[in-house]
Amino acid sequence: MSEDRTVSGVGIEEGGVVRTFSSDFATSELFNRSYREGMSLVEETASYLDGPGRSDSKLLPRNSSLAYAAESMRLTTRLMQVAAWLLVQKAVAEGEMSAQDAAQSKYRLGGKEISRAKPVEGADDLPEALKDMVARSHSIYNRIERLERMLAGQKPDTAEQVSPLAKQFAQVETFFQENLNRH
Repeated sequence: MSEDRTVSGVGIEEGGVVRTFSSDFATSELFNRSYREGMSLVEETASYLDGPGRSDSKLLPRNSSLAYAAESMRLTTRLMQVAAWLLVQKAVAEGEMSAQDAAQSKYRLGGKEISRAKPVEGADDLPEALKDMVARSHSIYNRIERLERMLAGQKPDTAEQVSPLAKQFAQVETFFQENLNRH
């Protein structure tokens, strides 16, 4: 039997039941550190991709240029998913959103298939700055994913459904790889 409760903590809807984590989570040092790290990386990535990254990408050979486009798309997708999740949790902590609302599936961390995809051919030749941001984005994404699983009471090996966005990204990646192999 599910209970209807209004809580100030973080909750995840699972099978119609809202599981809540301590209301202290969204004000904890772990959350605050994750929030600062995630948002800082979003800003750093945006600055890089809009500035030095544009110049760096123009210097790359064709194969690596396509890898740059694919990996930068994955990077921004991963970081936007992290930022969205963090902002929802912050809204709950600040009383701007109920935990019940935040528990809806539309607020869950997305982009898992994109985040876990293996690097495309040519990714080894990407600029070091981009590779560093990609590695750090994986780290913060994985942390947020673990937190979300913990909040939901899930085990780490719970299978995820393939999202429509991941399917579209796979089609774009296949297109790039096919065109790259033709040339």
